Amino acid sequence: MTKKRSHGDGGIDERGKDRWRLRYRVNGQRYTKTFHGSLTEAKRELRRLLKSGDDGQHVAPDKTTLATWVESWTALRGRKVNARTLERYSELLKLHVIPTLGDKPLQTITATMIDELYGKLAGKGLSPRTVHHIHTVLGSCLRTAEQKSLIPHNPVSRAEAPSPGDSDAGQALEQEQLTALLNGFRGSVLFPIIATAAYTGARRNEILALRWVDVDIATKTLRIARALEETKANGLRYKEPKTERGRRSIAIDDGLVELLRGEQEKHKRIVAGVPDGAAIDLSLVKLPPDALVFPSPPAAGQDWDFTRARDPRNVTKEFIRKARKLGFAKLRFHDLRATHETLLLDAGVPVHVVAARAGHDPAVLLRVYAKRTRKADTSAAAVIGGLSKGVL
Repeated sequence: MTKKRSHGDGGIDERGKDRWRLRYRVNGQRYTKTFHGSLTEAKRELRRLLKSGDDGQHVAPDKTTLATWVESWTALRGRKVNARTLERYSELLKLHVIPTLGDKPLQTITATMIDELYGKLAGKGLSPRTVHHIHTVLGSCLRTAEQKSLIPHNPVSRAEAPSPGDSDAGQALEQEQLTALLNGFRGSVLFPIIATAAYTGARRNEILALRWVDVDIATKTLRIARALEETKANGLRYKEPKTERGRRSIAIDDGLVELLRGEQEKHKRIVAGVPDGAAIDLSLVKLPPDALVFPSPPAAGQDWDFTRARDPRNVTKEFIRKARKLGFAKLRFHDLRATHETLLLDAGVPVHVVAARAGHDPAVLLRVYAKRTRKADTSAAAVIGGLSKGVL
């Protein structure tokens, strides 16, 4: 069936069940586009195409596939984000989106297709948080395509955004649980690392990048100026914080100061070649300028290299293994950070102070905190109870 119109109106040719060829002109140039849908929808699409030509918003039909565009987009994003973030973006799209939608022309992808993709991923057991990350990255990818006039609109903006769930909130330990955890790790090589995480709220890779020049024993502060980053292309390397908020100074308590002082003395004794307990003026012993607070222990038969970083994945694996034995079945290393923030907020420390320590946006901190604890609401009820006493 062919619907004939004047040149100004364009035309619609039937090419199969719910499949149409749209013919139209913009500024004298002829265009054709294949459309899938009902005849009514095809007419609506033709009207949109003609109007876009009148408005100067026309996007010429193009057969570039999503897979091809993803390659171009990741190259563009590589100029703005760090290597690990770009690697994560690429993994999400190539593992979860390209197998389903990669061979489809960019301009044919609809919100319905994207909704079906999310349902398929959820049906495979992918976590809500991961599906939400995919939604965010795919949305950014196709938003750039819209900005480059490759597609008339971003179909992700019309799809049903998947819920991120509560996994981003993290698990916060009670004070008694944190004490039990730390006592369980006491004597372990990970104990100083875990204590630093629990009592500063710093991230794992920030802690593993700490140098002794970042620790000021006299003023009881440590400085977060960099973090470890691991990518497939470059392996382990250091990176600066993504924002000025991430570059920060954290006040530490006397207990952590003494723990770190003890670690520094151990390192100096190794450099001096003297055993524990031997009398020596350690102030005369100098560590390498870039000596790490928590360097990687040497393999058998090798000497210490105080500038060699630990493998972050091994730290996490050992933490999880030991934590499971202690009865913390679902605890992640990152939950030490959540615990630090939550205990401080529960104790009434101002939000902006906790956010500054953690390198957080205060609004984000409040949002995730609200998912972790109910103590704040209980405290509020107690205050109201005091105000209403004798009145209600």
